Amino acid sequence: MRLFVAIPLPDRIKDTLTAICGGVDDARWRERGQLHLTLRFIGEVDGAMARDIDDVLYQVAAPAFSLTLRHTGFFAERKLARVLWAGVEDDTALRHLHGKIQQGLTAIGLAPERRRYRPHVTLARLPGLETREAEGYAARHSEYASPPFIVDRFCLFSSHLAREGAIYTVEAEYQLPVEG
Repeated sequence: MRLFVAIPLPDRIKDTLTAICGGVDDARWRERGQLHLTLRFIGEVDGAMARDIDDVLYQVAAPAFSLTLRHTGFFAERKLARVLWAGVEDDTALRHLHGKIQQGLTAIGLAPERRRYRPHVTLARLPGLETREAEGYAARHSEYASPPFIVDRFCLFSSHLAREGAIYTVEAEYQLPVEG
C-alpha cells in the first residue's frame, strides 16, 4: 500500500480552491477530490506496517483547531517550477499535530521525512516551467484566503496511481476533540 496522512478539506474550502485553478499552460490541475493538506507522506508499506501505522495514528492526542488557507506560491527544482500550491495562514496548531504524527511514526520504525515540513495544498503539478510563469500565477492569486474552518479530524489515505492521475481512498479517520 502507498500511504499518506492528510487533512481532508471541507467542500466549501475545495470550492474556493477550484475557483483559482486555471490559467497556467500545461499545468496538471488537481481534481476536487484530490485536494487535501498533507501531514506526512509515508510511501509503500506492507499490511503489518499499515496496521501499526493505524494503531499509532489512533493514539495521536491533539485538540481540534481552526485553520485558514492563505496566499499561493510554487515549489521550484533546478530553477523550474514544479508545483503550484495554496499556503496556510497560522500553522502553529497544524505543526503541533504534524509533530505528534511524526513522533509516533518514527517510534514504529518509519524514518522521519528529510525535507522540512511546509504545509500546503497542492493545486497543480507542472512539467517544469520557467519560474516567471509560476510567479505570475502566484501574483494573480496573492490575495487568496479561504474562510476559516475547523480541523476536527485527519485521515490515513492510500494512493493508487492510474492513467488519469492518483486516486485517493480514505483508509481510516481519526477524530480530534473539540474543546470547550
